[in-house]
Amino acid sequence: MTARTVRTARKAPVLPDLALEQSLAAARRTAEGAGSGPLLVAGMDEVGRGALAGPVSVGVVVVRMPDDGPHPAVRDSKALSAKRRTALVPEILAWGAAAAVGHAEPGEIDRYGITAALALAGRRAWHRVAGELGRIPDLLLLDGRDNWLPKAPAALCGALAPGPGAVHLQVKADATCASVAAASILAKVERDGLMTGLAEAFPAYGWEGNKGYGASAHRLAIAAQGPSPYHRMSWNLGLGQSPAVEQAEWTA
Repeated sequence: MTARTVRTARKAPVLPDLALEQSLAAARRTAEGAGSGPLLVAGMDEVGRGALAGPVSVGVVVVRMPDDGPHPAVRDSKALSAKRRTALVPEILAWGAAAAVGHAEPGEIDRYGITAALALAGRRAWHRVAGELGRIPDLLLLDGRDNWLPKAPAALCGALAPGPGAVHLQVKADATCASVAAASILAKVERDGLMTGLAEAFPAYGWEGNKGYGASAHRLAIAAQGPSPYHRMSWNLGLGQSPAVEQAEWTA
């Protein structure tokens, strides 16, 4: 018998779509007896949660349901090259009814903790899209299992738009839901740009490549140089001295 090599066709990746956004909007109309007009569904995702330096950032993209037209070929931002993510940004901004990225700075992460800072970044992004739209979106689709958005420090949210009234949690929404994938791309591109800009002032850490995450070269630079003003001092930076001493050396 002649051996034959069986070639398996490589399946194209399944791109995120708007199926869940459409389903959530339809359920909302049924529950509230709303008419057939479009509802505003917001997708939200975060980047920078695990970094040693730089802000934590949250993107929001609002879409009208039913959608007005085809959406960009978005994917989870981690599955795209930097060049492709950047190319998608103008398409996302043209497609969405509103879009924004919010940030919480390292000092806020140190003071309030990562979850509260993440929520603060999300509320800032939410405030911006609400202002752009002139109203609060009808519901929010949030990636993950935990609704961290209400955990923002109340003292910093007094001037911000009210949070969403309805939140739907979806694990791996950035891989399946177009609005969330789009939000992840906007957040990733904007945060990466911020870290690349900071790398010019603090070249020792290699932020143009590691974007503030704990790459070995980054950790070695912290050990040799001490932390910068953009490092998260409450995190395990591998310092031999107290954070207060290290920070004082940078600002002296």
